[in-house]
Amino acid sequence: MKKNRILVFGSLIILTLLMSLKTQAQEEPQTVYITLTTMHRNLDADKKEWMKAEQEFFNKVTSKNELIIGSDVLTHYFTENSSEILHVTAYKSWEDIEKAEKITNDLIMKAWPEEKDRKAFFEKYRSFYTPMHSDEIYVSVLEPKMLENPPKDPMVVYVRKSQMASRKLSNGLKEYNDKITFKNPFIKAYYPQRHYWGSDSRDFVEAFFFNSLADLEKSHDKEEELIKTAWPKEEDRKHFFDNLKTSFTGIHGDYIYLNVPSLAK
Repeated sequence: MKKNRILVFGSLIILTLLMSLKTQAQEEPQTVYITLTTMHRNLDADKKEWMKAEQEFFNKVTSKNELIIGSDVLTHYFTENSSEILHVTAYKSWEDIEKAEKITNDLIMKAWPEEKDRKAFFEKYRSFYTPMHSDEIYVSVLEPKMLENPPKDPMVVYVRKSQMASRKLSNGLKEYNDKITFKNPFIKAYYPQRHYWGSDSRDFVEAFFFNSLADLEKSHDKEEELIKTAWPKEEDRKHFFDNLKTSFTGIHGDYIYLNVPSLAK
């Protein structure tokens, strides 16, 4: 069953978001492991039928797996590939990733006890995706900004993937988040994580949640305002950001997705 499960979901050991772990912040941020699988939708398949299949699997399996502490599905909005669908899942520990797969397999057997029904569902599920996929695993770093309430409508998720210059992050990033990110009212949630397993060990990924694309634009103006308030003297601003930049090479990528609220845990 384990091998079939991997084939069915394109190795659905799935990352981010990551994103809806809890709705209240904790005094001490909990380190979590985040799996991300980038899958590609079959553009000829019916999108409503895709949603029905994803919802059924979520209701019968993902939502009932207690070792999955957070999950999200992100769809293309402004990225280089319109077929992208990101499956994001979070776990408390590295060991829980493997343990959760066993629970998932048990839940699958319980949800579709008859082999013919199980085969029919997963054949249909597979038809919504192409065979191409990629897998990555990240570990959370720093303190996140949690969503206050689970979203009812799709949210705009801006993902920034930066290239780290060394293995160590500057302490300035925490200071920046405390003074800017957490005080920016347009940023409804923020989740930082770094590479743990994947193609590029320099990856540092930040996911920002907004109510709308307009709020994403507004957040830039608010950011400038908060920066000038936090470091009113130009020389202090320059010194801070010169130090902050030492953590990164300056190369980064920008991606914008929409989440699917009914598929978020």
